[in-house]
Amino acid sequence: MSDPVRILGIPGSLRQGSYNRLALEAAKSLVPEGATLEIHPIDGLPVYNQDLEVSAPEAVLRLKDAVRAADAILFATPEHNYSIPAALKNAIDWASRPYGQAAWTAKPAAIMGASTGLLGTARAQYHLRQVLVFFDMPVVAQPEVMIGSAAQRFDAQGRLTDDKTREKIAQLLAKLVTLTRTLRSGA
Repeated sequence: MSDPVRILGIPGSLRQGSYNRLALEAAKSLVPEGATLEIHPIDGLPVYNQDLEVSAPEAVLRLKDAVRAADAILFATPEHNYSIPAALKNAIDWASRPYGQAAWTAKPAAIMGASTGLLGTARAQYHLRQVLVFFDMPVVAQPEVMIGSAAQRFDAQGRLTDDKTREKIAQLLAKLVTLTRTLRSGA
């Protein structure tokens, strides 16, 4: 068997009980054999300031180290005002700086998102895909995991109870692992 695929889960929400954080927790039990998923919260990051790049805050260094150590990235993003949350964009910006030293460059990625609305973060996922183009990140195209009406898909303990959603997340993770291994092999 080839080396394990280390997936880093990035929740796009700062809220501890966010559905996106819960979706990442569910994903931990759905990773294919030969892969792992570690969640790296983005809370604690200061607002990006280029003046701080030279001696970046510890939280920024931990994020960059985690991204660099990962083989692939799984973003779970809510949708704020038809786009990605400011906190997620801030994390992406910090891990991309200083210029020419982006930790994201060419990392395979997958995107999912949960929302209490019916569209399940469709617009935010589209915007996130646009941002990731700059880093030359190959992103899994299908399946799209848009968890709409999220309040009905998680129980009171925060467990994802919707079997179809669990199946879609498992499929997304399998595709991410396949993409990562394909890129590793140079095929």
